Formats: sequence, structure tokens, C-alpha cells
Amino acid sequence: MKALTYFGPGKKDFIDKPKPKVGKATDALIRVSKTTICGTDLHILKGDVPAVTEGRILGHEGVGVVEEVGEGVKNFKKGDKVIISCVTSCGKCENCKRALYAHCEDGGWILGHLIDGTQAEYVRIPHADNSLYHIPDGADEEALVMLSDILPTGFEIGVLYGQVQPGQTVVIIGAGPVGMAALLTAQFYSPAEIIMVDLDDHRLEVAKKFGATKTVNSSDGKAVEKIMDLTDGKGVDVAMEVVGIPATFEICQQIIKPGGAIPVLGVHGKAVDFHLEKLWIKNIRLTTGLVSTSTTPMLLKTVQSNKLQPAKLITHRFTFDEMLKAYEVFENSAKTEALKLIISND
Repeated sequence: MKALTYFGPGKKDFIDKPKPKVGKATDALIRVSKTTICGTDLHILKGDVPAVTEGRILGHEGVGVVEEVGEGVKNFKKGDKVIISCVTSCGKCENCKRALYAHCEDGGWILGHLIDGTQAEYVRIPHADNSLYHIPDGADEEALVMLSDILPTGFEIGVLYGQVQPGQTVVIIGAGPVGMAALLTAQFYSPAEIIMVDLDDHRLEVAKKFGATKTVNSSDGKAVEKIMDLTDGKGVDVAMEVVGIPATFEICQQIIKPGGAIPVLGVHGKAVDFHLEKLWIKNIRLTTGLVSTSTTPMLLKTVQSNKLQPAKLITHRFTFDEMLKAYEVFENSAKTEALKLIISND
């Protein structure tokens, strides 16, 4: 089968690999219909995730069709159309029983990380009963690819951890796919203002269409001053850090008001300065996290009811044979205006 394979920092290729097999009774083998590329995949290629070893097939998002199941799989059968969760959950360990699937003792984020992932024609899914979701008849499968990772990540780690409430002022720093997902789902809670911050004017224009009330281009290094002006010097209730670099975390610390929250969604590969000497007195909440996807069933219902329209995030489409071209487009998103790509094996 063809698969996008990692060969160390900056090195990848779309090559032939052996087709995976069902190894355990709880495994399922999925023929991938559609997949995509995540910002985390780019972090891996930069060397920010050293646990990823050479030869690993990347990718942790997608939808597909069940090809084969182990004898212990009860909820799925050959031919079922499924959403592949980015998080693998055994459903039995202490963390899973707390709905902290990200830290499953025999799973968590392992696809495209510790085991081969979804940027291939086939993928083996451990603990299939707890790590796959049925696709409703007639559903838009492209839209449902967004339920693998970015929508639950934006919602759980940004909106829920940030405890977004009606009437608040929310800043989202980073208008990439996860930032846009946080923007879409923050509106469930009717904040008064959602300010989107990014370097890219095109993405900021898209954010306005998706519900941002104000935007700030931070390319001049004056994001803090602009945000404080927009809030009459008071700062913001929630500052979501969705980029994963020290500079954006610094902005969050400077704009947060007393009693506010800083949920960190970005993948950080370098140390940051945490200004406890200034923040200790402000009663803030700082949260970090890897998505558990416990909200995926609820988000699926909102997509089915058309209250959430993740297909808006799709900007480019490719075939599986164009995988390397898709990476080139995604890696150069400032020029290509790419948000979320769909790579189809149909």
C-alpha cells in the first residue's frame, strides 16, 4: 500500500509499505477513504516530537470503511463507514474511566506518533470499539474528517478548558484549523466578543466570516497594545494560545484580565517564560492538554443538525497519489491560503 512515511526531521516520502494486519482481538483494519494533514504533522517533521521514529506512517485523522475486525470487536463489522478518532481508548483503564482518553494506559495519541497512522491506504486501529464512530447514512464524509481531531481539540482544550461563558471577551491567537475550530465552537456559549489574532490577513478575513467580531494582525509586534485598546485597557476573559511558540504564549500572559483563563492548545517544542511574578496575584487559570475526544458524539450531532458546519474549513482537495503535493500546499499555507485539506482514496 502507499503511505506517507517519516524519515527524520524534514524528511518524508510517499512510498510502498506492507498492508497492516489485525494483530489483536480488539483491532480493526480500516480502508482509509479520506484523510488530512494536521499542524502536528508539521511539528513532527520539524523534530518537535522526538518520540516519532524513522519509518513511521504519519497522520491521525480520517474516515474510512471497516475491512476486517478482530474477534473481540463488537460494535463494528466489515463494511461499516467510520470516523477514526485521533485518540485510541481502551475504555477500561483508570484514565479512560475518568474520560481522560488522551492518557489511556494502552492508547492515547498513538496514531502517526507511536504506531502507524492514517496517511495511508489502510490503517490498523487498536481498541476499535472505543476508538471509532459510526458515520450516519447520508453524512458529508469530508466534513466528518474534522471530527477526528480539530473540532474536539478546539472545543475541549480551548472552549471547555477556557470555560467560555456568555458575555465574555475571548481572544484566539492563531487562525489555523484548530483556531478556527475553537472559533466555531466558542459560539455555542455566546461570548460578547471573539478577537482573532494572526499574521495572515486572508485567514483573518475568513475568521470574520466564521464569527470573529474583531481581528488583529500581529505581524507588527503590537498585538498586545491593539488588544488592550480594543478592551479599553481591561484585557480579556479567555486567551487561547493555538500556535505553540513562546511569542504567542507571551501575548496571552500580557492580555489576560484578573480571573481570566489561558488554555494552551499549541504544540510547544521550546521552553517559554512563565511570568508567575506578575500572574500570581491575578487569579488566572492556566490549562494545557491533549484532546480526549470525549465530546465527539455531541459534536457529531451538531454537525448532523447543521448547527456546526466544519466543511467550511476545507480549502483544498487532493487524491492519495498527490500526498506530497498536499504537504507542499499545507506547508506553504501563507501563500496557498490553505486551511484544511482533504486527501481522498475513493
